[in-house]
Amino acid sequence: MSAIDDLPPLREVIRRHELSARKSLGQNFLLDLNLTARIARASGPLEGVTVVEVGPGPGGLTRALLALGAEKVIAIEKDNRAVAALGDVAERYPGQLDIIEGDALAIDLGSRIQGKGRIVANLPYNIGTQLLVGWLTTDRWPPWWDSLTLMFQREVAERIVAAPGSEAYGRLGVLCGWRTEAKIMFDVPPSAFVPPPKVTSSVVRLTPRALPADCSPRDLEVVTQAAFGQRRKMLRQSLKGIFLDLAGALAAADIDPTARAETVSIEGFAALARARATERA
Repeated sequence: MSAIDDLPPLREVIRRHELSARKSLGQNFLLDLNLTARIARASGPLEGVTVVEVGPGPGGLTRALLALGAEKVIAIEKDNRAVAALGDVAERYPGQLDIIEGDALAIDLGSRIQGKGRIVANLPYNIGTQLLVGWLTTDRWPPWWDSLTLMFQREVAERIVAAPGSEAYGRLGVLCGWRTEAKIMFDVPPSAFVPPPKVTSSVVRLTPRALPADCSPRDLEVVTQAAFGQRRKMLRQSLKGIFLDLAGALAAADIDPTARAETVSIEGFAALARARATERA
């Protein structure tokens, strides 16, 4: 008997389905059901909510989400061994678990959600940041999700919540801070995983801002990539290749040409993105 339901312990599930973690898939499994329940609770009340989970593996977090009241969980899993293991969870919660075998990077999640949804996941380390950026830079805003509760390596989590002027502040901090309010909820030690990673992990919750600074996601991505790609250079050098009139763009954004990327506010980058859009119009 587990702490949250009457399904077998996760170690038994892994053994039965020969579900050893694969490095190529970025897999590190959480086997402590009390910990997966803590992650599920960190996302907020689950009653009546449709939750998307990416990379459920043997189903520890999936089970916690359903046990704590999620109306439906849509589990995106690339590993067919895990898909088989999740079948047992689907039988335990009939009609509440949809399992989609495929690559989360190639799936339009929003089209599968009726009304508001939520994303809660222990993301595969090898695609976690790419998935997050995709969810943040959609043209539709507010998005279909009402929050993201995600696990990352601690270093990535610090970049997500970083403020201007801090050492961790970069492109990811700008994109996250532009459209969401992000908070590190708690850390998870390497010993909680099988196999244990070399670093501490952190659970981060991001909630959408109703009125983020007005700019194009594509232009903001281009500007921040150029600025932080050469972060030791002054902006008059690092942004030279993406503006026709860089001096005018910096002046319109009220940014000193000798400033470096890590000192520029999120609103400053949004202003530069608007200036770039104006040049292209």
